[in-house]
Amino acid sequence: MRFMVIVKANADTEAGVLPTEQMLAAMGKYNEELVKAGVMLAGEGLQPTSKGARVRFSAGGKRTVIDGPFSETKELIAGFWLWQVRSKEEAIEWLKRAPFEEGDEVEIRQVFEAEDFGAEFTPELRAQEERLRAEIDKRQ
Repeated sequence: MRFMVIVKANADTEAGVLPTEQMLAAMGKYNEELVKAGVMLAGEGLQPTSKGARVRFSAGGKRTVIDGPFSETKELIAGFWLWQVRSKEEAIEWLKRAPFEEGDEVEIRQVFEAEDFGAEFTPELRAQEERLRAEIDKRQ
């Protein structure tokens, strides 16, 4: 099972405040544990929303671009991991070990797998998905 672990933004991350050397070292040690255990597939921090944009899709094919920053920091993302674990419970146990500070909030969401889509995900669509994943893997 794959899970996306979503680190929620706060006032500091939105202000572009970078982590301390101590936090970077602690997070590096934690990431090393995740990699050695075969759990971590990817993980990155995100720039503040002031450097981002949103695209709103409307009827008639209209696209509206909204430049950041965005308000309501409790709904924004500051970073993420992609983990491969056996269960949600295992993901939770790993996350409990993360070196976050009081008040930080992190969300865990399971990633859809091909088999989750049932008959709607036809053999042709599955083959297309596999081709795309193979092409992505070649680029890395």
